[in-house]
Amino acid sequence: MNIWVYVLRRLLYVIPILLGVCLIIFVLFNVVAGDPTHLLLGKHATAKQMAELRHELGLDRPWFFQYLDLVKSAFTFDFGRSWSTKQSITTMISEGALPSLTLTIPGFVLTTIFSVSLSLLVAFYRGSFFDRFSVFICVGLMSISSLAYILFGQWFFAYYLGWFEISGYDSEFPNWIPYVQLPVLIWIILSIGPDLRFFRTIMLDEVYQDYVRTARSKGLGEKVILFKHVLKNAMIPIITYVVIQIPFLILGALLIESFFGIPGLGGITLNAINSSDFPVIRAMTVLSAVAYIIFSVITDVLYTIVDPRVRLK
Repeated sequence: MNIWVYVLRRLLYVIPILLGVCLIIFVLFNVVAGDPTHLLLGKHATAKQMAELRHELGLDRPWFFQYLDLVKSAFTFDFGRSWSTKQSITTMISEGALPSLTLTIPGFVLTTIFSVSLSLLVAFYRGSFFDRFSVFICVGLMSISSLAYILFGQWFFAYYLGWFEISGYDSEFPNWIPYVQLPVLIWIILSIGPDLRFFRTIMLDEVYQDYVRTARSKGLGEKVILFKHVLKNAMIPIITYVVIQIPFLILGALLIESFFGIPGLGGITLNAINSSDFPVIRAMTVLSAVAYIIFSVITDVLYTIVDPRVRLK
């Protein structure tokens, strides 16, 4: 099947999936969560005040039309206005996307490169002290709270040693680079543990396959086997793991952005949760769902590029 025909078919499948996702999101926010006017006005609000606010927010309209508005926003990315700031949510997202991406993209790319490279080394020295030590370090890094890394990094590296900025952000390039260096470093430390363990498992599974024993019997060196055969055959689970994480980069890093004063989408989402700003929370949920569906299609297409045995149907 032609790859473009396959992509078109998958994109057509996105429509019913997105309708179903919007229905679930609508039920969670409009049915399960109850009447948000109680949260916005407080427990001492009168019935008249609640009715007026419900009308102002459009919550007194039939549920079917409210659901259609949600579906429309998923396709047009027009999410209305925030209840707390009265700003356009689309504008808030566009303004917060760049600060978030300046943190998440470098952290994600560097973590992936380090993790895959170290997993190849672990596979090469499997069963050795280096292998066991790497597992020990991974478990140790994963066992410590992310909040501890953030607070220690700000105190020791930024305040005590003065190597980095403690907090703040400058939207002009390259002025934002000093402000994201420490957050990116903490992102790598937080992510490299689970990533390295996952990639190590994949590499070791491939190392003990029959084709590796055949390659050794033909006299191929261990480095050639690892980089030319093992890495190539491990690309499908690696691509799945990496590409599926990309949509979540859009949401930024809630704790890191909050503690380092980065005005990204993570901070916007956290403020929306604290203020019960349902339209913003709903918009971020819809945005992440759309991104997840799109990148799932991209993942399937990438399979055919790295492995000719995979056929699009």
